Amino acid sequence: MATINTYLNFNGNAEEAFRFYQSALGGELFIQRMKDTPDGDKLPVEEQTRAMHVALPIGNGNNLMASDILESAGHKLIPGNNYYISLHVDSKQEADRVFNALSAGGTVEMALEEMFWGDYFGSFKDKFGIQWMITAALK
Repeated sequence: MATINTYLNFNGNAEEAFRFYQSALGGELFIQRMKDTPDGDKLPVEEQTRAMHVALPIGNGNNLMASDILESAGHKLIPGNNYYISLHVDSKQEADRVFNALSAGGTVEMALEEMFWGDYFGSFKDKFGIQWMITAALK
């Protein structure tokens, strides 16, 4: 069983966009800042308040999610690279299976690994150019 959510990228205005989406869709907005991540204090001051993760529940277990890019890390926002399909699966084993199957012939952006926020996470662009994030909650 998996849950699919839309994940968007912004260049410093994720919070503004999500406050707009919240005004239209309702729901409780969650925002985690870059400065609250490990080594977040080492980022340029202007990037520390950017959104590391934003989530807005939009009903039936679906979430609209996003983050801001970090130009200091070499990220560049180009229309067409500002979205992901975020697939949440039930186990680490299922994450490995799905990640390996869908990324075959594609380009791995971040290999699956246990993340500081408590999930097993990885991302890639598949052989058709579609960007994916695979997540399994670690219990």
